[in-house]
Amino acid sequence: MHGFYNRGLRINLGTGRHDVFAIDDVLLARTLGGKGLATHYLLEETAPGCDPLGPDNAIIFATGPITGSAIWGSSRYGVYTKSPQTGLYSESYSGGHTPEFMDAAGYDIVIIKGAAQSPVWIDISDTDVRVLPADDLWGLDTFATEDAVRTKVMEACAEKCGPVVIGPAAENLVRFAVVENDYWRSAGRTGVGTVLGAKMVKAVAFHGRARRSVADSVLLKEFSRSITARAKEDKGVQVYRKVGTTGLVDLLNEAGAFPSRYWQRGRVDHRDGINSTALHTRCDVTPKACAKCLMACGRLSTVKEGPRAGLTVEGPEYETIYAFGGLCEIRDIEDIIYLNDLCDRLGMDTITSGNLAGLAIEASRRGRIDLKLDYGDVEGVAGLLRDIAAGRGIGATLGQGIRHAAQVWGMEDVSVHVKGLEPAGYDPRALKGMGLAYATSDRGACHLRATFYKPELSGMVDPQTTTGKAGVFKVWEDRLTYFDMLILCRFYRDLYQWGELATITKCLTGLDLDEAEMVRMASAVADDTRRFNIREGLTRKDDELPLFLTEHPLPETGAAITRREVSDMVEEYYQARGWKDGAPGT
Repeated sequence: MHGFYNRGLRINLGTGRHDVFAIDDVLLARTLGGKGLATHYLLEETAPGCDPLGPDNAIIFATGPITGSAIWGSSRYGVYTKSPQTGLYSESYSGGHTPEFMDAAGYDIVIIKGAAQSPVWIDISDTDVRVLPADDLWGLDTFATEDAVRTKVMEACAEKCGPVVIGPAAENLVRFAVVENDYWRSAGRTGVGTVLGAKMVKAVAFHGRARRSVADSVLLKEFSRSITARAKEDKGVQVYRKVGTTGLVDLLNEAGAFPSRYWQRGRVDHRDGINSTALHTRCDVTPKACAKCLMACGRLSTVKEGPRAGLTVEGPEYETIYAFGGLCEIRDIEDIIYLNDLCDRLGMDTITSGNLAGLAIEASRRGRIDLKLDYGDVEGVAGLLRDIAAGRGIGATLGQGIRHAAQVWGMEDVSVHVKGLEPAGYDPRALKGMGLAYATSDRGACHLRATFYKPELSGMVDPQTTTGKAGVFKVWEDRLTYFDMLILCRFYRDLYQWGELATITKCLTGLDLDEAEMVRMASAVADDTRRFNIREGLTRKDDELPLFLTEHPLPETGAAITRREVSDMVEEYYQARGWKDGAPGT
């Protein structure tokens, strides 16, 4: 079958050995690479109940059949493991230019098991695999690590490479550390970087000259040209090109769904200091795209004036603005950029970091911790982030995750998370479908598995209804699961409906699938993911929203979501999936 290398790489850091194994067409035709293939191997390669930070846990890097192709939105890779943050299924995705290098190494999947005795970095190409000492890299921030690894590969073989790296937070086993690439791109959620840190892997560099075969190059060119033409008139594409994700700050505030003051409110009064206009007037902003992207949603932003003048980040994205500007009430975009940069260099997820900082602020205000910290305290939050990464003071408590911190501080009635993962910036009291999304997501309170905020904010569905919503949600989730099997960028969701996905699949792999077949394949991956979680202890009671959200309406609008509404939507969702009591059939 076209579109695949038909081979995987397995590295055992405990034995120091690696092997290349064949992947047959039958398995690839069923899973399509990406999330489907990785979930298959995650079930096979990890022992039930294994310690996420132990040597028996596997971490898997995967690409899809579209990676390296001319398909717009194809420069993505996925990372899969058992999460040290939730103890359940972990998936995280990143873009940039590194996925092109990862693909050129010539593997559909790379599985890393075991643990090294001392720091290492791994060099993977289409001709060689080397596990090398990394004592000189240990302790470096993510930017310095990327620079050093690129230099090492260039000196060794005169080739450019795409490194994925961890920062000090992952070295110190902070439970929500990221895998970072291209400086500002992150596989950012569920602690995938922490798993590498536990294995003493500071970086993995990919390079080579391998190329996937294409089933129909003529159809591929025609399709890419047609999408280019459509994108010129597409309003969503135009918005991403103009403001990236920062336009959501005003949109969510207007909807009363912008979580702020650690989930106590749905709007902020300082949005003019943190919205898209603030970013684009107070910073020099250049649109920045991943490889094979026509949207350029990234904002390469340099602060113009003040104490942060000259500081540059690619961002901040909406989620970082919400986490610090909303939950922590940081009032200026320049200060959010400062905290964004700090998280990037330390290698920590900004969504979780902002949520934990907000929880710590509430803990301080309630006298639960011996630390003076309040809303809007930029340097206080920055110091807290440094303490988390270093494992100092209350940072050591927060570094073990929100469930641990809430239990230690007696704040389980206040903490906001699902399965140990904090929600993104869409309040489910105002957008009730997001309540279903958070409750049922395989990796915890995730906004990306179905991006259901899109139909709710755009008026495609009523955000305040619950009856019948699970069926619509499943339709969105199935299509975006198929995205993850191919590993496509979420922001192409409007351009790539089922018909376009069928064309992409056909021109790259040769598989001629209709919508019903693709839905069945995506549903099978959802079933396998659920099986992994049930194997690791997931029960029906884990598919719920935190008490704080179901017991406290939003003060500005009175919007609320009850436990009964969540339960009814979840039950309806189980029925739509064909799950009995939340469990797939055998």
